[in-house]
Amino acid sequence: MKKYILVLLLGLSLGLPAIAQDMMRALHPIRVDVVYLASDYLQGRETGTDYERLAAEYIARRFEALGLSPKGENGSWYQDFEFKFSNNPHASAEEGAARTGRNVVGYIDNGAKQTVVVGAHYDHLGHGITGSLDPNSTDIHNGADDNASGIAGMLYIAEALKSSSAKNNNYLFLAFSGEELGLLGSKAYVKAASIPVEEMNYMINLDMIGRLKMSKNLALSGTGTSPAWEPAFEALEGLGFTLAKTKSGVGPSDHTSFYLQDVPAIHFFTGAHDDYHKPTDDANLVNYVGILQISDYVVKLIEELDDDGELEFTATKNDDNKRQAAAFKVTLGVMPDYSYADSGMRIDAVIDDRPAANAGLENGDIVVQIGDMEIGDIYDYMEALSKFEKGQKANVVVKRGKKKIKKSVTF
Repeated sequence: MKKYILVLLLGLSLGLPAIAQDMMRALHPIRVDVVYLASDYLQGRETGTDYERLAAEYIARRFEALGLSPKGENGSWYQDFEFKFSNNPHASAEEGAARTGRNVVGYIDNGAKQTVVVGAHYDHLGHGITGSLDPNSTDIHNGADDNASGIAGMLYIAEALKSSSAKNNNYLFLAFSGEELGLLGSKAYVKAASIPVEEMNYMINLDMIGRLKMSKNLALSGTGTSPAWEPAFEALEGLGFTLAKTKSGVGPSDHTSFYLQDVPAIHFFTGAHDDYHKPTDDANLVNYVGILQISDYVVKLIEELDDDGELEFTATKNDDNKRQAAAFKVTLGVMPDYSYADSGMRIDAVIDDRPAANAGLENGDIVVQIGDMEIGDIYDYMEALSKFEKGQKANVVVKRGKKKIKKSVTF
């Protein structure tokens, strides 16, 4: 018996370095992808610039090296689209200078009737002239989490599916341009798709998956777009993620363009943070192991759904959608933690010189009441904001640790 235990322990000890080596091999391309795309060399990948073109060329070369086939225009890797660009955020779609955005399109043909779409946007804010949350800075906004992380995850998933036994779908990989300017690339793709929209089984979108926390909270939007999602998530419960699920298929990322074409679509997201849309969103702050874990989860999700045939589409005309549509004229000046799954609205980041910062709210505070309205989730939060006008005041109650604190906020 002692000899058997000794041999077993020796086998385990020899196996540990092999496991570590496998992880290091998997992490290496993810890290390289993020570091290159988020480097100063690409000057923030602003849509329609030569620097964004360099990023597109890099992604096309990565697709080719992984053994994908081009599925863009005229047998190329690319789908170009025209738009007007203006530094004025209030300009109409017809105002500004003419620019060309470029989607990058790769394909795995398994000879199936249906195709699964995996997408992520690769554009960012350049020097932050438009869209920056650090308005006094014209430094390079490298966008490591937003969204070099999603591109790195998509490339990992492409490599995994190339060798996967899940062959009942073809796989289309889309690197979108122009997401930051209003989902321009994904809108352009579905209008002139290189495969019929009717043949798209479902779509998975990766946007900001580079800041997974120790809690492994993962925000999923669009979980109501097909009844097939929930059983698949249940089958993967043992992988250790805590899922904060939102049913609506409409949201501020590229999955929306596919949902609006009646394609079941979900969006993976690890939450906003202090560096969102700022020059500090750099590669050294990215959780590379987290990207690997999320990407592995997506691969297992696709494999779990492989025998399900064509997923049923469900329009998410529900309470969530109606409440999300509430218009509001004021802002608290915070980044919500969309991966937070408990009661209240957790603040991921407080923006300088905005109402929350001026009132003394802090990162990590959980908003539980605004005025007379109790806040159970982010939709309550948005509904509460819709009741106020600029210049009005309200008492905001937050949980900070074990204490409840009341602050007076001027909107």
